[in-house]
Amino acid sequence: MPEQADIGYRSNNALIGSGHDIVIPRDSNGPVEYEGELVAVIGRMARHVSEAHALDYVAGYTLGNDVSERSWQKSDRTLWRAKNSDTFKPMGPRIVAGIDPMDQVIEVRINGNTVSSYNTRGMIFSVAQYIARMSRYVTLHPNDVIWFGCDGPTVPALKPGDLVEVVNDAIGVLANRVRQAVT
Repeated sequence: MPEQADIGYRSNNALIGSGHDIVIPRDSNGPVEYEGELVAVIGRMARHVSEAHALDYVAGYTLGNDVSERSWQKSDRTLWRAKNSDTFKPMGPRIVAGIDPMDQVIEVRINGNTVSSYNTRGMIFSVAQYIARMSRYVTLHPNDVIWFGCDGPTVPALKPGDLVEVVNDAIGVLANRVRQAVT
């Protein structure tokens, strides 16, 4: 078990909304996999916040799909393309305030079949711990987003034509079709 929450940077170019296509680059050897995650949206500037007050800086929560190209993840020294390729961070469908981030069921469906389901109660580090740790080193600004990871390995790999949905009762359904790049 890690001693502290690991923080992973994600690039804005990778963000897309619900209903937009996840595009697998032509030179991807795969597998390309999904990770259905809870995402916090920061509501006000946060710097050096305590765990006790960390959630006060959250405007609300949404869903994310941390799409990952695993062969690139193994070969590159960083995750710059494995997790940050254009369209690899679907997020949505809406931001919801007032929910308990530590008691949310996150489900992933591929073509209508449930392939993953977990409760955020099982997170190793709480949402408050992530925010407090990050704010020690990085000033968080309104509309910054923090993704909290998923429950483990994902199977099956995504393939062109698949419809991948990340689902939560309070937030809704983040739905994206997968396609292969043509150029």
